[in-house]
Amino acid sequence: MLPDKFRLQIPGPTPIPPRVQQAMNQPMIGHRDPDCSNMVAQLSQRLGPLFGTKEPVLLFASSGTAALEAAVVNTLAPGDEAAVIVSGAFGDRFSKILSRYDITLHQMDVPWGEACQPEQLARFLQKHAQVKAVFLTYCETSTGVLHPIGELAAVIHRETNALVIVDGVSCIGGVESHFDEWGLDILVTGSQKALMLPPGLSFAAVSPRAWQIIEKNPRPRFYLDFQTYRTNIAKETTPFTPAVSLLFGLAEVLAMIEEEGFQQVVERHQLMMRMTRAGIRAMGLTLMTTDTHASPTVTSVMGDDNGSADALRKELRRLSFRVAGGQQHLKGKIFRIGHMGYCDPIDVLTTIATIEVAAKRLELPVQLGAGIQAAEEELIYVSHTRN
Repeated sequence: MLPDKFRLQIPGPTPIPPRVQQAMNQPMIGHRDPDCSNMVAQLSQRLGPLFGTKEPVLLFASSGTAALEAAVVNTLAPGDEAAVIVSGAFGDRFSKILSRYDITLHQMDVPWGEACQPEQLARFLQKHAQVKAVFLTYCETSTGVLHPIGELAAVIHRETNALVIVDGVSCIGGVESHFDEWGLDILVTGSQKALMLPPGLSFAAVSPRAWQIIEKNPRPRFYLDFQTYRTNIAKETTPFTPAVSLLFGLAEVLAMIEEEGFQQVVERHQLMMRMTRAGIRAMGLTLMTTDTHASPTVTSVMGDDNGSADALRKELRRLSFRVAGGQQHLKGKIFRIGHMGYCDPIDVLTTIATIEVAAKRLELPVQLGAGIQAAEEELIYVSHTRN
């Protein structure tokens, strides 16, 4: 194997397109320069279609977790009640953030690997109709589940007056999102997943209804104050020093998405999901989630009781191939394949073939070629139907 070459198929950070890397290497400009102001204003608007909103999108020099925390501190005051749906490690992260801020927390636990069902959420909220906000995870990165956010938002609006606040970190840019249509109030994401950038930027769409709550919220905040960012975005700038090189990269990412067409981007992610799942299933390995609620951006695969998940990850690493492991109680029990952003069906074929080789080297009961044939057939079927 070439020592300086490896393939990265984890759920983030994801590979960076060469043209985006080149864009980030542009000479530095001042963050108060008119050119930077023009770029910030355009990026805020160009991000809108990815969120499904006509509202300006706020830009932060931070990780996605900072934007999640910002969603909490801007909307809830000490003593407020909130609900959080936990179906994996990142729903649990929302819960942990809320628990630090003197919020009365009502947690609904969903088995990891399953999606929250609308009727299930309705029953839960009927017991907690007084909550001020409900926190959801669109794609649960730790399990590969995509929750039916539009349906869940409709339930929240029917049963409560709560804000609908959504973590979209591992899927925005790779799945359909209809922020305005679904009645979401805050939707956040980060740069290092489907948006094909290094870590370091996060983004938030905020509804007019949420702004009314934020404006009245007495909780102190400074760097994470949404109102400060809104005021500055109206002036075509940011309140604090932005990650200028990442903004150059974001402009190029959005150009790539616009050139491909966002609907085609969504369809590409759907195809990669189907190919991955078909290949894994044909190998005889066990998928963690159902086809109905599988994420187009990440697939989780179960190991056996003998530690095959970690063994397979180590063998893949010897083949200069990176996949992710499980988190919390799933550590050592699953491995996760990222297929988002700068990734295409041929990358999926390479992934499936390499997993077959690694599994065979470990003497796991895998038939060489079975997975790759199933993935190829999925690709061929889609190609024929499009023609």
